[in-house]
Amino acid sequence: MEQSNPFDRPQGPFFILQNRQGYSLWPAHCAQPAGWQQVFGPAAQAACNEWLAERWQTLTPGNFAAGEEQ
Repeated sequence: MEQSNPFDRPQGPFFILQNRQGYSLWPAHCAQPAGWQQVFGPAAQAACNEWLAERWQTLTPGNFAAGEEQ
């Protein structure tokens, strides 16, 4: 059986999800993981990437940026 990657369809729809550590691009047809909330979308992958570029200026997870230890 051939499986497809939901990120291989950039026209979407996708959501931007957020938890306390950062953001995630998430395919709209996939179940939302626990602890994450929707903050943008549904939209095409390009629109989601633009939204992220305007708002997320660091790739450092929030817990590291805050100086917390793992």
